[in-house]
Amino acid sequence: MAAASPPLLPTTVVPPAAATPSPSPVPTAVSSTDPAAARAFLSRLLESTRRALSGARPWAELADRSALSRPESLADATSRLRKNLTYFRVNYAAVVALSLAAALLAHPFSLAALLALVAAWCLLYILRPADAPPLSAFGRTFSDKEVLGGLIASSAFVVFLTSVGSLIFSALALGAAVVCAHGAFRVPEDLFLDEPDQGAGSGNPLLSFIAGATGGRV
Repeated sequence: MAAASPPLLPTTVVPPAAATPSPSPVPTAVSSTDPAAARAFLSRLLESTRRALSGARPWAELADRSALSRPESLADATSRLRKNLTYFRVNYAAVVALSLAAALLAHPFSLAALLALVAAWCLLYILRPADAPPLSAFGRTFSDKEVLGGLIASSAFVVFLTSVGSLIFSALALGAAVVCAHGAFRVPEDLFLDEPDQGAGSGNPLLSFIAGATGGRV
């Protein structure tokens, strides 16, 4: 008897695996701050600071105790203060700035809130490229005017409705009081008050400094 042939095994043809498309790269979020703009801003800030401090008078001349005397009258004190403000304007601005810095360093929460506010201004407005896409948050898009309005409202809230504002105003008032007291008691006879006014034609020194640091944007 013939041997039984082995059963045929079912064969299936496996089609070649379809080429799966490679996943498309996920677009990375583009930073809203241009590094070149940040470097230019810091460069303008340092240059404006250097230019502003270049007009400072010698501090030994400011602290000369032999030139201090009691004013004879209110008119004399006012005249001294006006002349000293013209001559020591950069030094006096530095004194007020130091008073503000000392007050902020003594209150870390207020310093952190102020730094966060400054960072928001830099990232969302000052250092934001002009061709950057509109800001999107919370499912909606904000125009530049809306962003600017939000920054102004946030600044008003932090300055006027928190302890940051009272701290800033107190520090500025203390610095101004020190400046006024020194200006009233400092005898200006030995000062070269007939020198050309370095700030002539430049307007407000503080506004000129801010405009120079920000490139005229704020």
